[in-house]
Amino acid sequence: MKTIALVTQKGGTGKSSLAVSLAVAAAEAGLQTYIIDLDPQGTAKNWYERREADAPQVAAIEANQVPAAMDMLAKQGIDLLVIDTAGVDTPATISAMKAADLCLIPARPSIADIEATRATVGSLTKLGKSFAFVLNQCPPGKSMRTSDAYRVLNLGGVVASSTLATRADHIDALAMGQGVTERDANGKAAAEIRELLQWALNKMEGKADEQKTRVA
Repeated sequence: MKTIALVTQKGGTGKSSLAVSLAVAAAEAGLQTYIIDLDPQGTAKNWYERREADAPQVAAIEANQVPAAMDMLAKQGIDLLVIDTAGVDTPATISAMKAADLCLIPARPSIADIEATRATVGSLTKLGKSFAFVLNQCPPGKSMRTSDAYRVLNLGGVVASSTLATRADHIDALAMGQGVTERDANGKAAAEIRELLQWALNKMEGKADEQKTRVA
């Protein structure tokens, strides 16, 4: 079982939306997928309660329950576990970092978000965990702001090759209990999520970006 954790000490970066859409895209690709919601706000859990489909399932648990939950899910044959965390430094977030094969740090192309990644990177570095920045909620199309943010983040670590733009599909999908690949399977938001999923799977398998893992 592979585990991805969405972690950052900055709220509003789109962690929960990314978490559920990545999980849905993985499930559509044939992976047995599960979501753990460690955020007290329960965004992923609330999303699942609005959802008509049964999978991927979501469990809202406490930090001390993570190891046992992961052991149980691995025995059940789950291929990919996605963990959503709070936008603050909590024991639950540290627990998710320790458990993950890859930690994704969403950041908008703004100085506030970039500066806020430092504490998270510091924690991940101390734990010796693999991580990557994900540029999220970027202006659609080519943007100097996005390019500048990519260059700055690249100085502090790996940046995912897939950049996600601000698109209504993310807002609408979250409200409807869907992933963006369900909201509009042929939309640009769906394509960006699939690309990010593929990149993350490659990263966890130690493959170069050009060696694509087939997920769809």
